[in-house]
Amino acid sequence: MKLASNTPDWVLAALEERRQQDLMRRTITLDSPQIPHTKIYSQNYTAFCSNDYLGLANHPKLIKAMNNTAEAYGVGGGSSHLVCGHLAPHQALEEALADWLGYERVMLFSTGYMANLGVISALADKNRPVVQDKLNHASLIDGALLAQAPLRRYLHGDVESAQKLIARSAPGGLLITDGVFSMDGDIAPLSELSQLANQHDWMFVVDDAHGLGCLGENGRGCLALEGLDATSLPILVGTLGKAFGTAGAFVATSNDYADYLTQFARPYVYTTAMSPAIAGATLASLQLIQSAEGQERRDRLARHITYFRQRVQLLPVELMPSNTAIQPIVIGDSKAAIQISEQLKTLGIWCTAIRPPTVPIGSARLRITLSAAHSDEDLVLLCDSLEKVLTAKLLNAKRLNPK
Repeated sequence: MKLASNTPDWVLAALEERRQQDLMRRTITLDSPQIPHTKIYSQNYTAFCSNDYLGLANHPKLIKAMNNTAEAYGVGGGSSHLVCGHLAPHQALEEALADWLGYERVMLFSTGYMANLGVISALADKNRPVVQDKLNHASLIDGALLAQAPLRRYLHGDVESAQKLIARSAPGGLLITDGVFSMDGDIAPLSELSQLANQHDWMFVVDDAHGLGCLGENGRGCLALEGLDATSLPILVGTLGKAFGTAGAFVATSNDYADYLTQFARPYVYTTAMSPAIAGATLASLQLIQSAEGQERRDRLARHITYFRQRVQLLPVELMPSNTAIQPIVIGDSKAAIQISEQLKTLGIWCTAIRPPTVPIGSARLRITLSAAHSDEDLVLLCDSLEKVLTAKLLNAKRLNPK
């Protein structure tokens, strides 16, 4: 017997609308570690949608470091950093990250979303506006909304558009951008934006979640790639759940900004610190990223990107201009993107379709992500499978719509 539902009609209507638009999201469960050759619902796949860009999430050195730190310091942080949750592994990681990136201070956060909410909601307000890229991550937009700050969004990657918005805004605001854009894979014009912020005496904030570890000298991300430093980029946000292979996030900045955020960044003040075991594993990850092995992994990832782009540019699809691990193939229609994703699964490739509202309407895509953990054979399988599925799609379209 089915029980009567007390779910409000507006909730059911919203869910039905998502279903009708092919936009319904669902959780999947992996039956294996975060590795390219994964098991999902008891089936074996080669996955191309993880953000584990350097293949460190299942690295034995990280597992060992996590176990050793847990044995010495336990698993839980116990309280916020400001009460009694800031343990020696947290301090060691903060100091190592600051030294690596060339900043005075680093503050750890539990997630990248919380780091962005904390930074922007603390620094922006009704009198300190926010100007940011139209394709910035949702957490950057939500941080401005939480601050109740005037928010304007410039055309993607367009410095002139940003300059016009700043000129029309109140002084002393925040200019904010992703370093590598999570859905397009391209890199922001950080050097020019930094100069723009400096000219107008605005704070410059960059979230380099998808660049750190993968790009630039010593894996220092867009900071190194664009020739910036702690002066030209005063507030840098990074996440640890992508190239680092662990979890959490950090803000790299000056002593003064760090002291200010310690007082006023509510997601930092009122949240239990990350697990000390995670901090220990992340320190081991940072050491790997800085090592010869880390450089070898970055080189392998670069080779994969080159091979993939050479193969896919010959196919009848729109390949976005990205030289990073994020390689989106724009399909357009959400239903078509889902169908292609499902066809790839039958060939052993797991790559989920990304649809609105994560991406603009009409730009549903396969967000293919490459990893140093993929083998050359994995890349061949991916490209052969894409060629088979996309060529069949084109032939079918021509048959249905002959000229």
